Amino acid sequence: MERITSRKNPLIGHIRKLLADRAYRRECGEFVGDGVKLLEEAVRWDAPLTCVLCTEEIDLPDLPGEVRLVEVPRDVMESISPMKAPQGALFLCRMPELAAPETLDGNHWLVLDGLQDPGNVGTIWRTADALGADGLLLSEDCTDPWNHKTVRATMGACFRLPVYQVERQALPALLKRSDLPLYATALRDDTVDLRDADLTRAAVVIGSEGRGASEELLDASDKTLKIPMRQRCESLNAAAAATVVLWEMAR
Repeated sequence: MERITSRKNPLIGHIRKLLADRAYRRECGEFVGDGVKLLEEAVRWDAPLTCVLCTEEIDLPDLPGEVRLVEVPRDVMESISPMKAPQGALFLCRMPELAAPETLDGNHWLVLDGLQDPGNVGTIWRTADALGADGLLLSEDCTDPWNHKTVRATMGACFRLPVYQVERQALPALLKRSDLPLYATALRDDTVDLRDADLTRAAVVIGSEGRGASEELLDASDKTLKIPMRQRCESLNAAAAATVVLWEMAR
């Protein structure tokens, strides 16, 4: 095990930049995860770990031999950890390929259209994994799936369920090749009650809370879906709406 005591060490600077800069994460092909539980999930699902930092008192899971292991004092950990109360373990992991394959496997996909809140995206990712979805498709202006807040909110689902970034204009062709109809949660003349929709095979758009689904994806959708709710309620949080849709897909 290496030991680093300086906050100016190049590895510490590298981690700070990964945490702060989406473009740098893409350039390096690495992201940061924080916490012992998340590290245990990464090991359990054979995530491509590159480096683990820990404080002296932390019990780590068994790590692959090629993973760089570094011990740091608590003050150094506190200076780089994005958590208010660091758990004493932080890790770097290689980023999976974000480009979508030529066709998508499976029957149930969610399209996240312009969602900006990392916690919401991570929560949806976790719920999609729990309820049997095959993966997530993110529009080009969605928050970064490898933001540390997103990763933390997935509670390990990011190591199990694929996520791809797809430009809106390319999405209809991808879904057509995959034989997946596109539906969107929105209101228009062809809107049907979510409970009455055939979701045997489908990709469903969840729009951002501020703007809803984009016109581009609404125009490409075969139909729109309505989540039944009291008239006095206008909308749901994006993660809550996604959960209802995922439940109906599974049901």
